[in-house]
Amino acid sequence: MPLAKFNFKPGVNKEETEYSAEGGWVDANLVRFRKSRVEKIGGWLKASADSFLGTCRALHQWLSLGGTRFLGLGTTLKYYIEEGGVFNDVTPIRKTSTNSITFSATNGSSTITATDSSHGALKNDFVTLSGAVSLGGNITAAVLNQEYQILTIPSANTYTFTAKSTSGATVTANASDSGNGGAGVDGLYQINVGLDDYVQSTGWGVNPWGDGTFGSATDLSVTNQLRLWSHDNFGEDLVMNVRNGGIYYWDTSTKTLGTDRAVALSGISGANKVPTVGQQVITSETDRHLIVLGADPLSGGSRTGTIDPMFIAFSDQENALEFEPKTTNSAGSLRLSSGSKIVGGIKSRQEVLIWTDTSLYSMNFIGPPLTFAVNLINEGAGLIGPKAFVNSSKGVFFMSKQGFYFYNGAVQKIPCTLQEHVFNDLDLNQAYKCHLALNAEFSEVWFFYPSIEDDTQEISRYVIYNYEENLWSMGSMVRHAWLDGGVENKPQATGISSSAYYLYDHETGYNDDTSPMDGVYVQSADIDLGDGDSLAFVKRIIPDVKFINTVGEDPNAAINVVLKNRDFNGESLSTDSTSQVTATTTQNYVRARGRQFVLRFESDDDNSESDRKDFKFRIGSTRIDIQPSGRRGA
Repeated sequence: MPLAKFNFKPGVNKEETEYSAEGGWVDANLVRFRKSRVEKIGGWLKASADSFLGTCRALHQWLSLGGTRFLGLGTTLKYYIEEGGVFNDVTPIRKTSTNSITFSATNGSSTITATDSSHGALKNDFVTLSGAVSLGGNITAAVLNQEYQILTIPSANTYTFTAKSTSGATVTANASDSGNGGAGVDGLYQINVGLDDYVQSTGWGVNPWGDGTFGSATDLSVTNQLRLWSHDNFGEDLVMNVRNGGIYYWDTSTKTLGTDRAVALSGISGANKVPTVGQQVITSETDRHLIVLGADPLSGGSRTGTIDPMFIAFSDQENALEFEPKTTNSAGSLRLSSGSKIVGGIKSRQEVLIWTDTSLYSMNFIGPPLTFAVNLINEGAGLIGPKAFVNSSKGVFFMSKQGFYFYNGAVQKIPCTLQEHVFNDLDLNQAYKCHLALNAEFSEVWFFYPSIEDDTQEISRYVIYNYEENLWSMGSMVRHAWLDGGVENKPQATGISSSAYYLYDHETGYNDDTSPMDGVYVQSADIDLGDGDSLAFVKRIIPDVKFINTVGEDPNAAINVVLKNRDFNGESLSTDSTSQVTATTTQNYVRARGRQFVLRFESDDDNSESDRKDFKFRIGSTRIDIQPSGRRGA
């Protein structure tokens, strides 16, 4: 019998059964479809040897007027501006205590108790101490006068921290540490930290109608919710906002990285009626207004300090400090009506798109006296999370609780061969962590989401949509935020390695940082002869695989081709053979008999490291020597 050529249909399809998807792919990890062929995705490498504190779910790149590259990173614990591979802490200061802090230590313990009346700190907050003198023993002035992360909050007037040397080593007090640090101890308290997880609302009046459980009480605030930052440039300066919290400003020309911190926008000299809290900040591109989504409204001539989840405030044109509406300026406000809360917004082609939990609005500059007009574009396609959108050259892609969507003047639902798989696996309790990533080089949008199956309550999986070829792929990867190439040549993303948080350059080489990229695979749907009425015998496989490194084809690379079989759909697959494929492999001889077969191409994770690194593979047309082999009864 002649060889059978298998040109599997491109894209991963989990909407069909593994049998009815015959001729296609049904499972994959760390591969993409390009020009209808399967290939391993590009690798990633740490952008800097330095790590940062907290989970980073927000990235923003910009250039100063002098051409300096900056990257803003908003984490659960801090806000950083990266420049030259250094993560500079610019987290705003919440409170300054002067000559008011004392300490106590216990012999044999590294825990120090600080006393500061009405400090307002929370567990895991950061405070920088200065002006202290030695407690008399091991707890020296050098030990005390540095930044600390607060360990516990015994009372409104006390907190504890673990003493450390200037190199970070734990220091234990001795019997001589009986002092209190002196009368001149100052403390700089950074803004309260946020959480790594979303806390579902459960109380009457806490969230809008329909959010949560009737009759139970809770107290939700910016400090006990998932920490999400938004940021945008006003000129070369940076405006940043803690969702449901304060709005801050970094002046690129007057501030010094490593020394100065961001400051509250409302506290800058000349600020007038600036919102004190908000859910997101956006600078309108063409007309230069600073827009605050979910701002606190004006009442009696001043800001209330309380979020109105459907309220939008905008500044005067070219003046981010002027928010008081006057006949002589273009500052103002408006309120949306469809939905219960604003979820997020993005700049796009002469308009600002704003999603509520149920609807999509377009906000357009129309000039005085109204300044902006809003138009309801769609009801029913709300946003699943504040980061669940991305702009592309084709339009805006976004994710709702109902599916994947595209906007380019009108809202369109994207047909998806993985939709049921994703939304059955999506941890809706942590849906605010979902985020979209653009990889324009490959015409891809990546949808990252937390998986129920993985049960981590954290981003762990993704699906890829190739918007030029309308193809989908899937896989597992922990990336908390993503930024496509622009200021930098390649995409950058944040992730975790050995419990530390890093910034990664993606589509860089073909490795997992400096290690081989293992766990790469693509698996076909079931293959049979006819309609499976006869058993089949597979004698050999003739693979068609191209191995590529940074300079061309790679003669040393290797992957495995795995042949699996079963007799009926409900049975588990059993592995018949695993054989290695290299650039010089002509054919693999196997002996397998069954009714239904599956082909799986996978990384050779057991191979030597040198043969697993520095290459990608691309799969062409596989030929199989398959022939009838009698019948098997039920």
